[in-house]
Amino acid sequence: MKALITGASSGIGRDMAMILAKKGYDLILVARDENKLLKVSQELRKNNNVNVEYISMDLSIENNCKELHKCVSDVDILINNAGFGDCGNFTKTNLNKELKMINTNIVAYHILTKLYLTDMKAKNSGKILNVASIAGFMPGPLMATYYSTKAYIVRLSQSIREELKKEKSNVQISILCPGPVTTNFNDVANVKFHMREASSESVAKYAIKMLLKGKFYIIPGLDVKLGIFFSHFVPSSFISKITYRVQKRKIG
Repeated sequence: MKALITGASSGIGRDMAMILAKKGYDLILVARDENKLLKVSQELRKNNNVNVEYISMDLSIENNCKELHKCVSDVDILINNAGFGDCGNFTKTNLNKELKMINTNIVAYHILTKLYLTDMKAKNSGKILNVASIAGFMPGPLMATYYSTKAYIVRLSQSIREELKKEKSNVQISILCPGPVTTNFNDVANVKFHMREASSESVAKYAIKMLLKGKFYIIPGLDVKLGIFFSHFVPSSFISKITYRVQKRKIG
């Protein structure tokens, strides 16, 4: 069994790799930071009897995503986890950073999901986990681009799920929708959360457990579950006001 994980050099991606290695999965780890990838790979090889390869690659570049699929074929699990955010008023945030965010958070997910899903459907087996967020279910003033990228992933995955069900396919797609997680996301996004953050280890453990059980919505934590549930019944304008206040506190 083989799993391909993007954004695997730290945080949830790294921790999911640790869990899958313990379960005997061979791994292909993808991220931009080669030094971190090397360190994670060495740790995995030392503590587990599995094959571990790593590829240092910037997935915000479209051709890199296509090249990754050419280089790595026939995986049993694809975990699209690479991504980052940014915080600030939409007219004041950096356009180039936002475009790179869109390419990483949306375009890379889209390409890899499409290419590997096609392979999996041909053999009628495989699992895809797209890492989204609670942000994908609500408007996000002061983090407009990030929230929008996660909404895309939620809708894309929901749509593919229905297609697979209608085709009676054995291929599974899932979405991981955590709330705040203790990773280096905050540093990249220039934010500081004022609410309880889950550990990346606990989120990763829950995510893999639910993925292997065949769950579509993977939502760690009762508070996050309730937040997503009530977002379906509360007007978007009201949620926007609350989200704005929360984001404003993050910026400080």
